[in-house]
Amino acid sequence: MTIANHLSELHGLPAVDFESPAEGRSLPEAGAVAWRLRVDPYEDESETSWQELFELFLKTVDPSGVRALIIGQWGEAYDCDSAYPIGLVTAAASRLPSLEAVFVGDLVLEEAEISWIEQSDVTALLSAFPRLVELGVRGGTGLVFPPVRHEALRSLTIESGGLPVQVVRGVLDSELPALEKLDLWLGVSAYGGDTELTDLAPLLSGTRFLALHHLGLRNSEIQEEIAGAVASAPVVARLRTLDLSNGVLGDDGAAALLEGQPLTHLDTLDLHHHFLSEAMEQRLTFALEPHGVRLDLSDRNKPWNDGGRENRYTAVAE
Repeated sequence: MTIANHLSELHGLPAVDFESPAEGRSLPEAGAVAWRLRVDPYEDESETSWQELFELFLKTVDPSGVRALIIGQWGEAYDCDSAYPIGLVTAAASRLPSLEAVFVGDLVLEEAEISWIEQSDVTALLSAFPRLVELGVRGGTGLVFPPVRHEALRSLTIESGGLPVQVVRGVLDSELPALEKLDLWLGVSAYGGDTELTDLAPLLSGTRFLALHHLGLRNSEIQEEIAGAVASAPVVARLRTLDLSNGVLGDDGAAALLEGQPLTHLDTLDLHHHFLSEAMEQRLTFALEPHGVRLDLSDRNKPWNDGGRENRYTAVAE
């Protein structure tokens, strides 16, 4: 899988590209949509820069009513990192008092591979917006996430083909008492994903983020090991949704899940993009669906060249 489509929504609001309003055309109310700001650096150099677009946005849309902002392509890959748009947004924090959700890096395949997205210290947004309840990030290259305290954040998503362990440690060392949803795409070592199972221990122990009810540990080349650890992890007892999708999960990991603690309390178990046998799919279905668990087993895959576990692949890497 590649990320082929831009976000269709953020924070429950439909995503809309901001463009300079044409004569006679009205724009949505400021708080009715998630505003996406993106430029095309491959067009003529006279095209609007991201800074110019953002300044026009603040003049055109009532910034005091904006609830959700999507930072799309801000320049050519490798040209500048996300500190550029983040700096502009945080500098305008006083003009955006209602901002509740931000997504940084809504770039798709035709704009940049996920590993080409140059990120930065995204916690600057948390410092500037104490009322922020949702933060999403795409891309692990250059990503920095030092431990932070934030009272309001309820949802944190980091999508990556390779998530640096220092980012994972920074997230898990943060004080986020309101956090209900955590979604981490761990990725592969070839693209910087160097998180090991031991690094996830504070999270799996259940001692972090006591309000958590959705956990995604996804898109990982150590998905089997993660499944084995999750099978006995104390955090699972309070979850409503468990997402282990997009990775290299096979029969051994699925068997560990079935043989571990009960999962029948879950609303959803998402395992899509997997390497399970048909027999294991049936075991999972018979064990969980009669209890009302919504089970996603879509997108069964085969290893490259019909090889072994070493030939399995995550949904997103480069």
